[in-house]
Amino acid sequence: MRIVPAADVQAALDFESLVGRLRDIFRRGAEAPPRHLHSIPITGEPDQSLLLMPAWQAGRYVGVKLVTVTPGNAARSLPAVMGVYLLFDGRNGAPSALIDGPMLTLRRTAAASALASAYLSRPDSARLLMVGTGALAPHLVAAHCAVRPIREVLIWGRTAAKAERLAKALKLKRVRVAAAHDLAEAVPGADIVTCATLSEEPLICGAWLRPGQHLDLVGAFRPEMRESDEVCLQRARVFVDTREGALTEAGDLIQAIRAGAFDPADIAADLFELTRGEKAGRRFYDQITLFKSTGSALEDLAAAQLVVERA
Repeated sequence: MRIVPAADVQAALDFESLVGRLRDIFRRGAEAPPRHLHSIPITGEPDQSLLLMPAWQAGRYVGVKLVTVTPGNAARSLPAVMGVYLLFDGRNGAPSALIDGPMLTLRRTAAASALASAYLSRPDSARLLMVGTGALAPHLVAAHCAVRPIREVLIWGRTAAKAERLAKALKLKRVRVAAAHDLAEAVPGADIVTCATLSEEPLICGAWLRPGQHLDLVGAFRPEMRESDEVCLQRARVFVDTREGALTEAGDLIQAIRAGAFDPADIAADLFELTRGEKAGRRFYDQITLFKSTGSALEDLAAAQLVVERA
């Protein structure tokens, strides 16, 4: 069995190739049962989450990701997300590879947002606002830059110093990067707004959005979390990675539905329908689009296959 460390995972998963693999697996499909999500209380800090995410393509590959999400790790200067991915040979059941889980998750999560953006953001999108300064932020920036002609990136975080550090650390060709200090001022000026936080209160107000924007919501993977208010959903054409995940785990949607502010029937499409051409993405230039992802085991399986082929 091969052991693939984080550096090799990142090297294998360039975003152009990975976005293509995700597009292919959503088109072709694979078996992905509902994830197992367990909450583990930790005294004096938010609950830890344990996630088990299986998926398989019969006769080819079987895989499962085991992940812990520990919000309190921020105070320990540790990543919130840790875990491993175990890939098996689908013909004989033998373990093929043990892959670094956090890097696989970071790359595939960012690539899923980029895949959605390819259908939903304006093709001429040039300014990106990154809301959040965690481990996923630089990967999201790079992924969006891989599918759109981004020329300017602004970084906003609750801690201004972290936003400044991330802005200085990002080195992108022909892209200017700076920290944003006022979120309400930064949002209207962006063509794409991408959020990756563990917030339990809305960060993005729908009143701030302007025609033609694309809002990419990546954090808030539990019902009690949210990054947007109800007005965002009401003003935008809403898309998700998978309906099942969005309606059981995405706090942005679940809380709006409970408040009577959003109807699940108003979800325009998921990534299966977009990639297969069954539903349209952006319909006109001035439309506001919103993509809410909760992650899918299909994405992990596609990324793991690419890692094994290349690492």
